[in-house]
Amino acid sequence: EVQLVESGGGLVQAGGSLRLSCAASGFTFDDYSIGWFRQAPGKEREGVSCISTSDGSTYYADSAQGRFTISTDNAKNTVYLQMNSLKPEDTAVYYCTADRTPTRAYLLRRPTMWDHWGQGTQVTVSS
Repeated sequence: EVQLVESGGGLVQAGGSLRLSCAASGFTFDDYSIGWFRQAPGKEREGVSCISTSDGSTYYADSAQGRFTISTDNAKNTVYLQMNSLKPEDTAVYYCTADRTPTRAYLLRRPTMWDHWGQGTQVTVSS
């Protein structure tokens, strides 16, 4: 059974940083796309970033480019999202996702294409 467990969310002031973790189990970790999506109240789920665990290629939404960094530790079956220069508009529940589809930028615009989702972790950025 595929399991994705997010951690690292919390409350931070604008300009601060957080690092989210996604611990994965139940599948061959080094042959997947792993992504981060977020959903704010009343808004649609939005792709933030994704990474290929096989070749390390990464993609970012415009809102994350230059502030967020996605990385993978295949030895720990864990993907990280380092978030710097946080803004109040980054406030959302952040979800980790996994799928065998080859990692491409368009996957960030297609939340329905991802097969597996974690339960999410809340990130709140105060102004």
